[in-house]
Amino acid sequence: MLTPTQDPAKRYRLRYNLEALERVREAIGESAYSRLRGLILLRLEGSSFKGTQTGVKVAVAFSAGSDSTATLKILRWAGFEAVPITAKLPQMDGETLQKVRSEGAVLVDVPGYEEAMMELIEKGAPICGRCHSMVMEAVERKARELGVRILATGDMLSSGLISIYEKNDLVVLNLPAFLALDKGEIIEIIGGKYELSFGCPLLWELFRRSPSTKRLALQRILRETRAGALSPAMAVELMRDVLNR
Repeated sequence: MLTPTQDPAKRYRLRYNLEALERVREAIGESAYSRLRGLILLRLEGSSFKGTQTGVKVAVAFSAGSDSTATLKILRWAGFEAVPITAKLPQMDGETLQKVRSEGAVLVDVPGYEEAMMELIEKGAPICGRCHSMVMEAVERKARELGVRILATGDMLSSGLISIYEKNDLVVLNLPAFLALDKGEIIEIIGGKYELSFGCPLLWELFRRSPSTKRLALQRILRETRAGALSPAMAVELMRDVLNR
C-alpha cells in the first residue's frame, strides 16, 4: 500500500516528522509509537512492515473524501482499530452518507452549523476555516466520549512538529502529512480513481454570491502545489473547477 520515496523534500519532511513522533511517544504508548515509526521507516528506507493488530484505537475525522478515506485505509492496513467519526452536515448527499455508514462511521451533530455557515455566506465571508473548526470540535468531543487517545485527520500539509502533536487530552495525527503523501499517492491508495473537485455545495453557493472569494480557494490550491501535495496538472484542473463555479 505504501511505497518508499526518493523525493528529497519528502524525505526531509519524514525525518522531521520522526522528531515530532518522539515528542508524543509517552502519550500514545509504545505499540502505537512503534507502528507509526515503522510506517515512516517504510517510506524512508523501504523497511519491511507487518500490519499485525496493535489493539490501539484511533479515531479518524472522516468526510469520505480522498484524504480521509486514504487515512482510514492506511491505519486499518497498519493494524490499528480505526474508528471513523463523521460530522452530519446539511450539504452531505445520499451517496456520501451511504459510504460513511458502510465504513462503520459514528455520526455526530454539529450544533449551530447551518446557521453559522449561512450567516457567513450572506456576508460574503470565507466559510472554510469556520466550517473546519466546528467540525473538528464535534469530532474531538466524540473521540473523547469514546475514550480514544489518538485522532487522525487527512491533512496533507501540516508537516514537522504539527504532523503529530498533543492537543489537551488528545494526540492529533495528520496522517498524509506525517507520511509525506501527495494527492497522486493518495488516489492510488484508494483505488486509482477519483474525480478532482474543489469544495462543497456550501462553498459553491458562496462563490455564486461573492465571486471574489474564489481567490482564497485559488490561493489554497497554489499553497498545496508549492508544498508538493498537488501536481501542477492537478492544480490546473482544480483551479478550472473553482473558476467555472
